[in-house]
Amino acid sequence: MSGYLSGVLAVLCINLIFAYGIFVPMAAGQINLGGAGFQAIGAYTTAWLSSVAGLQLWLTVPAAMLAAALIGCLISFLVLRTRGVYMVLATFAFGEVVAGFLLRSDFFGGAIGMVVPVHVALPLLVCCAAAVLLLTFYLMATRLGLAMRSINDDEAAAIVMGINVRAVQVTAFTVGGAFAGLSGALYAHSFNFVEAQYFNSFLSIYVLLFVLIGGAQTAWGPLVGTVFFTLLPEVLRISGSWRFVGFGVAIVLMMMLRPQGVITRAMVQRLSPRRWAPQCAGAGTWHGG
Repeated sequence: MSGYLSGVLAVLCINLIFAYGIFVPMAAGQINLGGAGFQAIGAYTTAWLSSVAGLQLWLTVPAAMLAAALIGCLISFLVLRTRGVYMVLATFAFGEVVAGFLLRSDFFGGAIGMVVPVHVALPLLVCCAAAVLLLTFYLMATRLGLAMRSINDDEAAAIVMGINVRAVQVTAFTVGGAFAGLSGALYAHSFNFVEAQYFNSFLSIYVLLFVLIGGAQTAWGPLVGTVFFTLLPEVLRISGSWRFVGFGVAIVLMMMLRPQGVITRAMVQRLSPRRWAPQCAGAGTWHGG
């Protein structure tokens, strides 16, 4: 496999994990526009533990996930006190605070950044992305996932049915922070360098588009959105600088044609084998005269 293809696949795996870190809170009715902040926490945690403390990969990555999850849990209690656009602004402010702190902190290298000595291979990235994918599908099929979906559809009705909305949303925000932290840790070990300028607001908006355009109603949406918007710029690269125009046009068209996302819950239900099984059974039944 060429180095170029390996690099594209590595970015795809990292973006996929990051997208599910945004999707899980969104499934519980929380739009997180500070995803880059959680990814930066994971990246700088593993960078410091690897370069300064000299820990191995199998310790730095879980520590990065734990740090991002812990901060996500703490931040969620503040963020959940807001609603609507104020929640979006609160998460956006969190991401900017994290980036500003890292940029001005000599402890984490400041504007120079940090070198990460340990490199992660592509097979491990693929395994981590597959594990996050399967875990998210499993999570959405559990009672917790059903509670998250009900809160997203109608929070008032979920409260009437006895669902602890605050506990479910805090859990979703914590899990999302852990996934985003994992993506940051793998990014740091994949590129062997981190700098605060990378984890900016554009990155948060960019990954949020993966989820919104792919479809936030089911766990299939982030997968489709991430694959499409990670590979599309590479395909358009042959057009030179016009690839940015083509990329923008593609986003606008998809938002116009599929405002609820490419993959919707109704589409998944129509294509579900469980839907067709009774019809196939009925079609195969012979009624003798």
